Amino acid sequence: MRRILITGGCGFIGSNFVRHELATYPELSIVNVDKLTYAGNPENLKDLPEKSRYEFLQGDICDREFIASLLTSSKIDAVINFAAESHVDRSILDSGPFIQTNVVGTQTLLDCCRLHHIPRYVQVSTDEVYGSLGATGRFTEETPLAANSPYSASKAAADLLVRAYCHTFAFPAVITRCSNNYGPYQFPEKVIPLFISNALRDLPLPVYGTGSNVRDWIHVLDHCRGIDAAMRAGRVGEVYNFGGDCELTNLELTHALLDALDKPRTLIQFVSDRLGHDLRYAVDSSKSRRELGWLPQANFRDGLRQTIDWYLANTEWINRIRSGDYRKYYEQQYGNR
Repeated sequence: MRRILITGGCGFIGSNFVRHELATYPELSIVNVDKLTYAGNPENLKDLPEKSRYEFLQGDICDREFIASLLTSSKIDAVINFAAESHVDRSILDSGPFIQTNVVGTQTLLDCCRLHHIPRYVQVSTDEVYGSLGATGRFTEETPLAANSPYSASKAAADLLVRAYCHTFAFPAVITRCSNNYGPYQFPEKVIPLFISNALRDLPLPVYGTGSNVRDWIHVLDHCRGIDAAMRAGRVGEVYNFGGDCELTNLELTHALLDALDKPRTLIQFVSDRLGHDLRYAVDSSKSRRELGWLPQANFRDGLRQTIDWYLANTEWINRIRSGDYRKYYEQQYGNR
């Protein structure tokens, strides 16, 4: 592959993927399309040289004319769709933007890619489409979809569209689903950067319910390596799960963060549980290991320490996001586009 189109590349996982690809494949160039909603931060990629191997374009994946013109003017070998509204709490308050971006945006991309004969399409999804687990078992790629939040329902709908295009049109797509990501550049409404930010300011860490909900944590770079493997070697029409083999209750995670920051556990504040809160997620990645040769490399303890160190070294990044000043920063660096 010589040239790939990334959608949503200014977000958390997307920006880490852009960095990973450019560092791993010297012959590769990337076009990054991002609408720059509240969580899309061009500062995440500010140090990349534009117009050589990396090009950024502000745009909306729901804009059919824009996407079509981009695919017409550029020889694209693959499209990887990271673009999504992704915060469950926001989807509970208003599901409209989730349906628009996650469902309509995906359908627009699929149509444009099909009509322009794009050789490869990767839909980046989530384990939340599977619903909630009990105390035992893991999600496999064969687990029926049972989304329980407006966010996960919108992602499940997008996955089903991709599946339908593969079946109906022999469309060359794969779907990836991962467990909870952690690492640098994550928007500080998500639990790890939020709790780090609050703890540094001695503010309460709001834990839903009793903190007994369980999540499987994967370092974002392990996830990026999985997406890359699926893009290059995944079988058309298949789904590939990626998990970190690191299950923690939310309370255990909170304790680990506070202990690493040398902050008291008295900062924990239990709050009313989230509506429809899934009890447990855990991912079986054996298919990805078997077919793609993928394995998670990050040890959670070390990865969490590195993540904390990154946020400690980038407090100005967090402060600009909190204040909204990164928008001004973007305009000063890149101008209005």
